Amino acid sequence: MIYISVKDNENLDKSLKKYKKKFEKIGIMKELRSRQAFEKPSITRRMEVRKAAYRQFVQNEAAQ
Repeated sequence: MIYISVKDNENLDKSLKKYKKKFEKIGIMKELRSRQAFEKPSITRRMEVRKAAYRQFVQNEAAQ
């Protein structure tokens, strides 16, 4: 359950923006999508390694 503290004079749009930001930060949708289909642990590890390699590549390119 997501709880958001809303002040008395706060705008509805601003509180909705807070909710969306917190919802995305927690990663509920990401978890739901990952639970839709079973993924073997070896494939999960392989994807993590690929993502890490890509992050390093991008970081090295930005440094140059």
